[in-house]
Amino acid sequence: MTMDLSAVTVRATAEEDWEVLKTIRLASLQDSPTAFGLSHATAAAYNEQQWRERASHETRPEFLLAMQQEQAVGLIGDAVGPTQEYNLIAMWVHPMCRGKGIAERLVDAIKTRAIERGHRRVVLSVSPDNVRAANLYRRQGFVFLPEWEALASHPGVKVQKMEWRAVD
Repeated sequence: MTMDLSAVTVRATAEEDWEVLKTIRLASLQDSPTAFGLSHATAAAYNEQQWRERASHETRPEFLLAMQQEQAVGLIGDAVGPTQEYNLIAMWVHPMCRGKGIAERLVDAIKTRAIERGHRRVVLSVSPDNVRAANLYRRQGFVFLPEWEALASHPGVKVQKMEWRAVD
């Protein structure tokens, strides 16, 4: 599949995107269940109002969509945690669109948002066994930290923290 990246836009969700967000989020959780702290079963149980709140950013995290025409082909989220760390979460690209530069565009969008919001550091958690994702983040300037935790949705999966720091 060839893809014109200029035809792919990255934008924040709005309330009217709730069905698009629901569809792509559930697809991501089904495709890669051990890559996210949220389980498919939990997300599938959200009602329409909960999806509307997530899409409208009334709740955290905030989500961005990679759109090709009217089709969502990628997803990423960001949230500031309790320790004021800027977190990159929920990064996913549709399998048919991987390797086309969409993931890089999504990560760049989160780094830009972090800087615009006064953060010089972005963190994420990834399983080092998820080689494709870990390599993507390394190419984007993230480095592994000696911090590990169990994945909330799958406690048997250990994830390692990575960080990116803006260059002054």
